[in-house]
Amino acid sequence: MKAHMITYGCQMNEYDTHLVQSQLVSFGADLVDSIDEADFVLVNTCAVRGKPVDKVRSLLGQLRKIKAQRPLVVGMMGCLAQLEEGQQMARKFEVDVLLGPGSLLDIGAALESNGRFWGLQFKDELHEHIPPSPTGRLQAHLTIMRGCDHHCTYCIVPTTRGPQVSRSPDDILRELDLQLAAGVQEVTLLGQNVNAYGVDGGARLAGYPSFADLLRMVGRSGVRRIKFTTSHPMNFTEDVAAAMAETPAVCDFVHLPVQSGSSRVLRRMAREYSRQEYLGHIAAIKKHLPNVVLATDIIVGFPGETEEDFQETLSLYDEVGFDSAYMFIYSPRPGTPSYKHFADLPRELKTERLQRLIVKQKEWSKLRNAGKVGTVQEVLLRGDAHSEGFLEGHTRGNHPTVVPRAVGADGAGMYPVLIGHSTPHMLYGQIVGADGQPLPEIPRLEPQAAALSSPLQMA
Repeated sequence: MKAHMITYGCQMNEYDTHLVQSQLVSFGADLVDSIDEADFVLVNTCAVRGKPVDKVRSLLGQLRKIKAQRPLVVGMMGCLAQLEEGQQMARKFEVDVLLGPGSLLDIGAALESNGRFWGLQFKDELHEHIPPSPTGRLQAHLTIMRGCDHHCTYCIVPTTRGPQVSRSPDDILRELDLQLAAGVQEVTLLGQNVNAYGVDGGARLAGYPSFADLLRMVGRSGVRRIKFTTSHPMNFTEDVAAAMAETPAVCDFVHLPVQSGSSRVLRRMAREYSRQEYLGHIAAIKKHLPNVVLATDIIVGFPGETEEDFQETLSLYDEVGFDSAYMFIYSPRPGTPSYKHFADLPRELKTERLQRLIVKQKEWSKLRNAGKVGTVQEVLLRGDAHSEGFLEGHTRGNHPTVVPRAVGADGAGMYPVLIGHSTPHMLYGQIVGADGQPLPEIPRLEPQAAALSSPLQMA
């Protein structure tokens, strides 16, 4: 079997894709790079917003046309598969395999069924499963929990991924050891709400550390960099910030979604904290981490949001001074309380407010990034950038960074980089040596010269 996977959505979906790919390989499947090469195509879906759902709908339509022309098994997994909306889509587009987020280990049974297979249960063995480490990569994701016990009125995740289940610390550390043995240098701990790790159903699990203590444990493993996502402000404790400050491997980067700067809107969202409580968390973080890089999520145009509410979001952005933000227009999702009980705002109004927020975000990102110019940053370079002769990567603060290839440092790895220029969304620099001076760049052929020296051109 030749299998091809397509992934939409969050980092948790990327982790789940790797988990399923490792299962497919263990069953003898070959992973291929395109639909044209595959006889099994599996789509890992997202249901948080309407746009990724529309992308899946369009892709399944294309795959149905291909199935009419040649043998092809089509599968759908992930959050959308768990919803009636996705199941109706699966029937319409003749999907053969449907796996919810809790049934990923059923992929073997699905392939053996030789027919339609639907697995939508939340199975406990998934939480104990340790996938092999990705090979040839310096970064890896590590799931520490699944599901969520919060019920924000706009969010479909508790339905698609079920209640919160924390993985045992022993399993987490065993998986981390495998990643380190494979050469991983940066690990991102994943969960719908990492701050609530070890407190499932409102009760502390016996023998489980707090999230702050888990950070300390992971930091003693020898890993060079630790990041985590996502944090819910409701469960944030100052001990997390203290643990970050005490643990050199933990990056000074915090992604703390606020969603709105208005306490009134936050109540309608059922976020369980106020504007002032959120600002209190930010103050605690900055007390322990004066140079912290702060990112957030913001939903624009939530039902009932007034211009005054939106102005509070803009003023909160100024008060915190976020380095970056993921900003979204509110997308009503069937099955959520806000979809059922609240009237949506006009799209034109939501779009106009989003544009104003983007302007605010660019102002602050430009200012924050400009502050990095002239400094030396530790950059994890992943490989080639889009422009020939350049490498791309990111700093400990998650800033995307581009550097020219340099003599003695022309591949992936961790390098000191002197930042020489910045934009609101990118840092540009040069790799420096032990003396702090930029390493000489590897000469780049001009496109015309490269074309003239091509054997094909000479022939």
